[in-house]
Amino acid sequence: MVGIIMGSLSDRKVMQEAADILTTLGVSWEMDIVSAHRTPEKMVEYAKTARDRGLRVIVAGAGGAAHLPGMVASLTTLPVIGVPVKSSNSIDGWDSVLSILQMPAGVPVATMALDGARNAGILAAQIIGSADEQVAQKLAQFKEELKEKVADMSRQLTSS
Repeated sequence: MVGIIMGSLSDRKVMQEAADILTTLGVSWEMDIVSAHRTPEKMVEYAKTARDRGLRVIVAGAGGAAHLPGMVASLTTLPVIGVPVKSSNSIDGWDSVLSILQMPAGVPVATMALDGARNAGILAAQIIGSADEQVAQKLAQFKEELKEKVADMSRQLTSS
């Protein structure tokens, strides 16, 4: 249900976090390398056929100039979640953040924190969970587990 794409194989370590949390939440996903600059035809094909292939959300990660999320968003009506990736060719990641964040009116991209693919996966699941009760239930359980982790940390702090 979720397409996870990135501009380069070097982005996989970051983007795998989206796949991992989606798996935990019971949401199917696919992953591919789709470069806005090096394979623009593949990017266009991916974005234009995403809905027909059963995708409901696209998570797009990119470093450097980071045009992938915005270009994909311009080609589809599906929600696109952008993940700026701090890559070897970025300026501490700021170029990637700003490239994804500063989209023109009419072409929205939900922008995560730098290297924030885990949150991108959670947001994708929440979008799907708005119409899928099973996913919504798994998200509710996930949120409860987060609360329990914080409660455990609090107990550890007060007992030491």
